[in-house]
Amino acid sequence: MSDLLIMVNSMVKYNSSKIEKKWQKIWQGQKLYETKDKIAGKNNYMVLVEFPYPSGNLHIGHWYAFAVPDISVRFLRMNGRNVLYPIGFDAFGLPAENAAIKNKINPRDWTKKNIMYMTKQLKSMGASFDWSRTVSTIEPEYYKWTQWMFLKMFEKGLAYRAKTMVNWCPKDKTVLANEQVVDGCCERCDSSVIKKELEQWMFRITDYAERLINDMQGLNWPETTKLAQKNWIGRSEGVLIDFKIQDTGYKIQVFTTRSDTLFGATYMVLGPEHPLLKNNELGIMNYGKVVEYIKKAKVKNYEERIAEGKEKTGVELKGVKAINPANKEEISVWVADYVLGHVGTGAIMAVPAHDSRDFEFAKKYNLPICHVVAPIFVDYTNPPRDGASTIKRKTVQCIVKHWNENKYLCLKWKKYDWQTFIIGGVEEGEDMAGAGMREIREETGYMDIRFVKQLGPPVYAKYFAAHKSENRLSEVYGLCFELKSDKKLPVSTKETETHDAVWIEREKVKDFVRGAEIPELLVRLEGKERAYIDGGILIESGEFSGMDSENAKWEIAKFVRGERKVNYRLHDWVISRQRYWGTPIPMVNCRKCGWQPVSEENLPVKLPLLKNFMPTDDGRSPLARAEKWAGAKCPKCNGPAERETDTMDTFVDSSWYFIRYVDPKNFQKFASEEKMKLWLPVPLYIGGAEHNTMHLLYSRFFIKVLYDLNFVDFSEPFTGRKNHGIILGPDFQKMSKSRGNVIDPDKEVVKYGADTVRMYLAFMGPYDQGGPWNSGGINGIYRFLNRVYSFVNYKSQITNYKQIPNPKPKIRNDLERLLHKTIKKVGEDIESLRYNTAISSLMILLNEFEKNSEKVSIEYLKIFLKLLAPFAPHLSEELYQQFFGSPESQIPNPKQIQNSKIQNIKQLNSIHFEKWPEYDQKLIQENIFELVVQINGKVRDSIEVTVEISEKDAAEIVLSREKVKKYLENKPVKKVIYIPGRLINFVL
Repeated sequence: MSDLLIMVNSMVKYNSSKIEKKWQKIWQGQKLYETKDKIAGKNNYMVLVEFPYPSGNLHIGHWYAFAVPDISVRFLRMNGRNVLYPIGFDAFGLPAENAAIKNKINPRDWTKKNIMYMTKQLKSMGASFDWSRTVSTIEPEYYKWTQWMFLKMFEKGLAYRAKTMVNWCPKDKTVLANEQVVDGCCERCDSSVIKKELEQWMFRITDYAERLINDMQGLNWPETTKLAQKNWIGRSEGVLIDFKIQDTGYKIQVFTTRSDTLFGATYMVLGPEHPLLKNNELGIMNYGKVVEYIKKAKVKNYEERIAEGKEKTGVELKGVKAINPANKEEISVWVADYVLGHVGTGAIMAVPAHDSRDFEFAKKYNLPICHVVAPIFVDYTNPPRDGASTIKRKTVQCIVKHWNENKYLCLKWKKYDWQTFIIGGVEEGEDMAGAGMREIREETGYMDIRFVKQLGPPVYAKYFAAHKSENRLSEVYGLCFELKSDKKLPVSTKETETHDAVWIEREKVKDFVRGAEIPELLVRLEGKERAYIDGGILIESGEFSGMDSENAKWEIAKFVRGERKVNYRLHDWVISRQRYWGTPIPMVNCRKCGWQPVSEENLPVKLPLLKNFMPTDDGRSPLARAEKWAGAKCPKCNGPAERETDTMDTFVDSSWYFIRYVDPKNFQKFASEEKMKLWLPVPLYIGGAEHNTMHLLYSRFFIKVLYDLNFVDFSEPFTGRKNHGIILGPDFQKMSKSRGNVIDPDKEVVKYGADTVRMYLAFMGPYDQGGPWNSGGINGIYRFLNRVYSFVNYKSQITNYKQIPNPKPKIRNDLERLLHKTIKKVGEDIESLRYNTAISSLMILLNEFEKNSEKVSIEYLKIFLKLLAPFAPHLSEELYQQFFGSPESQIPNPKQIQNSKIQNIKQLNSIHFEKWPEYDQKLIQENIFELVVQINGKVRDSIEVTVEISEKDAAEIVLSREKVKKYLENKPVKKVIYIPGRLINFVL
């Protein structure tokens, strides 16, 4: 670093506050980020972030959600896109209502005040939002269209009212969606949720379940998000099977995905909500005890009832027996709270040998356990070979204990790399114990043998028997023996030439003996009985024994005349909320005509101003107190009617807000067809993973309905989705006031400036992971931006930027090569949201600039500022305009800005609308190669990387790619094989 640069560093001061306020004022005055619907030669592109709830104060998570994606927005603009980056407020909801109650202020006033304050905060970020398109869900001109969409769904039978069991929060006194219940508690206030039967308005989202699953295939979404939605929808294909009740005309219907286990059903369970239990129609002899149990069960929430590890409880229905339709055996019937009334049919066939919950229940109440599926184990160290014949045989695995030591008799084979227990085939007419004793005598010579027990039902093993050159499918029986003494006879020469008999200590057996089925046999040896829940080969199942589970499912279903059916975990969406601060439901109830929709010309049904909006104790909405408002005329007969006083779930409001952004001032339609075609569907939606199974699913449902009704021409709202991580406190814990680890972004902006805060957030780590706040880290970014400011000012001391031309250097130097590599790296990293590594590249480049300042041309500096612009928009604009701005792009002096004379400024040629630098492929290709990516030896991807890349860096980059994640299937990587300059292979 030269003396002059050191001197400039000490003299030039980077005043972030002054610079940022100046440029925010100029950008606003110039309407720089107000996006036109059409610009010749530019393709439209919307970057969407989840609009915030106006809580009253932006936290650091808001900055992470809004300021960091602005990097991608600015990058896209500089790459020639016409980018819309809209913002709005998801302003209805419980928190506002509860805060208003606490502060004795109307929710509208509280919310409006918060919106004003948060708007000011959002503008301080320097994010390039188009504020001319702002929407707020509490405005009548917005929720008019929410109500209109409700009416369209009602017309098509997709919105309906019915009695249903709902989640009820006793503290907030309202209904909660299933997704808003976490571990049995209200997601918002942490109160224990109870079940309550109420008449509610619902959307038939289940009608769209199949499409919601299938249509995800073409979406550019994280695989984890797709999987979360699939699991939440919970598609299961199974069979409806009827069990007759002995000596009655009744039957109990169950839905099962495991009809292959029907022969193992040894009892039945009804959930406490089952209708057959209401009036003792079955003639239950101990009905009083059953009713008492049901009362206690209904007090518990669902999560508590099905919690893993919870002790199972139940009551047998005395005098009631069901008939297993497969084997015609009588089985007992119970009521137990681990069966939920709203899942499936509210009743189950209990198969304790093959279901963990049924197993726990059966063990507690001493009920029969019948194994009907045997597991299959494939020996992947010696797998079956293509082309070889497969021989089925019945074999024994003999586990032989020493007569007075804790050792077991094993075989170490000589010709093959095998280490086994004593194994052998069962000959015709032999029982298992007899076959085992014969094998022990033949292979080891020991004679004084005692048979102890058989280790449960058989298992199956698939492997290649090298000594016979054939594949084997062995029906394996684990047998326990104990030698009573060391008495033995000589064994044949054939046996001694084949293997040695060795004694292995008990704790070393699991490492010595090989074979895919061995771990299972050793678990059984320990006496650890448990349910086997996977598929396999049927046993003890009559004519179906020997079939594999998958085929047996449907054959057994036919045998018992079962009805094949697809079931879903997803239930219809309950949208009624018994609170004030929400969108009114546009329905009226007429005694004569029933529920009738409000006519469209009378929309919006405006939310009235209430003085008393406290929740009621009787479960009704506070709107029920607005008697004048609630009174209405029936749209059908013009007679007296009452308005619906429930309001809509706020997830309804947020299911379509992004559409309104494209045409926010349209009073005739929710958006014009022309403008929707220009901007939708959304190509990039960035938000939190916590919305994977709520907001995203509901929005997809809404759009599919609008598509089916021909109001939109796309059936998926968001073709691209990226999830951001969470910012933790400095203590690596989730930020909370109680922990005292909350970071106030306003204070950080005062201390360091907005550019530093947003750039540090982008630098913390991979954007989809987040990380802990580190004061040392933000100081590092602040120093970096100070160095940028100083270096550009230093160059101005020795170079007249405005006058000296910028000839291209004749000799390609290392600095130029690094510059072009950085252009490529930063661009690619921003595209894949790897902001942290992009910033690292800029830091490396600045280091080299400072070391080789005499080689840094004006063109180099311009390029550097353009690369920096998406990350530090205020600083880059300041330096670019100060030293490289065109004559027509006149910068106002501070006095002009102070007096708001922005209208007198000529059009600004902002750096943020300059063209993104291009790199010269020739300058970087000698250092680049295509890294082949393999998963378990199969080529799955390839990526360009530098020749000097380390194994660690290569693995990190590759594992972050969505294409690779898909093939990993969430399995752990056991080994990484890296061949520099060629390939990387992940062994799972």
